[in-house]
Amino acid sequence: MQTLYVGVFGALGCLARYFFSSWIHTFAAGPIPFGTLAVNFIGSLVIGLLMGGDLHHPLLGGNLRIGLAVGFLGGFTTFSTFSYETVRLMESGSVGAAFFNVLLNVVLCLLAAWVGIVLARQI
Repeated sequence: MQTLYVGVFGALGCLARYFFSSWIHTFAAGPIPFGTLAVNFIGSLVIGLLMGGDLHHPLLGGNLRIGLAVGFLGGFTTFSTFSYETVRLMESGSVGAAFFNVLLNVVLCLLAAWVGIVLARQI
């Protein structure tokens, strides 16, 4: 049953990433891939809320929690796209933008996960 949850939620997460990231790119076009940053930031915040909250106040069944965390958020966030976009920035000579992209993704996503955990503890 967990496999079904992961598969269904993963497909939904992939679709959500595609549409949300594309939408962000229409507003924030430029050398930094802000659509990927946005999905990684939101995904980090949500997994902090989901897992941090569930550790202290279990509200979700195991299948639903796995479906959301592994499936949806695994499909929604995208380290592989972040890696590819960063390499492409370096190859195009935009080394500063590539470094800034790495810095933004690592720092903001770690911060988002931490904020999610802190918020979940308050609920």
